[in-house]
Amino acid sequence: MGAGAVGCYYGGKLARRGGNVHFLMRGDLETVKKDGLRICSPDGDFHLAQVNAFGTTEEIGVCDLVLIALKTTANSALEKLIPPLLKENTALLTLQNGFGNEDFLAQRFGAERVMGGLCFVCLNRIAPGIVEHFGYGTLSIGEFERDPQARTRQITEDFKATGIVTRMVENLATERWRKLVWNVPFNGLSIAGGGITTDLVLADEGLQILARNLMAEVIEAAGKEGHVIPHEFIEEQVVRTIKMGAYKPSSLIDYMEGREVEVESIWGEPYRRGLLSKASVGRLETLYYLLKKITRN
Repeated sequence: MGAGAVGCYYGGKLARRGGNVHFLMRGDLETVKKDGLRICSPDGDFHLAQVNAFGTTEEIGVCDLVLIALKTTANSALEKLIPPLLKENTALLTLQNGFGNEDFLAQRFGAERVMGGLCFVCLNRIAPGIVEHFGYGTLSIGEFERDPQARTRQITEDFKATGIVTRMVENLATERWRKLVWNVPFNGLSIAGGGITTDLVLADEGLQILARNLMAEVIEAAGKEGHVIPHEFIEEQVVRTIKMGAYKPSSLIDYMEGREVEVESIWGEPYRRGLLSKASVGRLETLYYLLKKITRN
């Protein structure tokens, strides 16, 4: 559900291995029906000539597992999109960015259905039905507010079988904070810095210092909620980002193409949680309000 870059990549990997995968599509629907789905990757390109692509969830019908890759700005649509897909044991695995997505699903469809996945991957949708994979691709999967279950292990193994480095996590919230350590500075400063790629964020002395300080604030806020992330994690993220080269984060692409940016889930919710726990989040506060103003349509 939400077969953009993320949905097409992970869904495509599952389908390539023989999984019975159905893709909910809008703009790419007719192209994919006609020409299939193509993934261009340093791990090896592949083309799915026949794709189960649909325009509505009613056409898809009930599923065992729903992968949710919609932007969080479209979460309100999930209330109508998800019900046709549900049967008694259908699991909902959100691959979305930021905080609050599992809570949203749990409140509406039951906490026992809800899982979360953290994607650490460099992807862009470069044309209808074509996704370019630049690097990484690891996936961390966990249950919402409970320990791993038999299904958690099975889904983890299903993704591993496609060649994706996948791990099952004990604490999903900790992993959410860990991902925000990268997303907050690099998605945010790529926009606030004037529409620049991640290599230019790091090349600018002032922006790199700000990126490091933002990472430190996220780590402090996480720690206040009991999620310990070592300070050395900051340097790991810098090294990782250098290897990405001139990468455009997803929020920058959304901004440049005139789409709504996921401001609340990526910056707003972490800021509010940090404020509530009395963490030092002054820089995050500034970036959050700046991005709200910059991205306002």
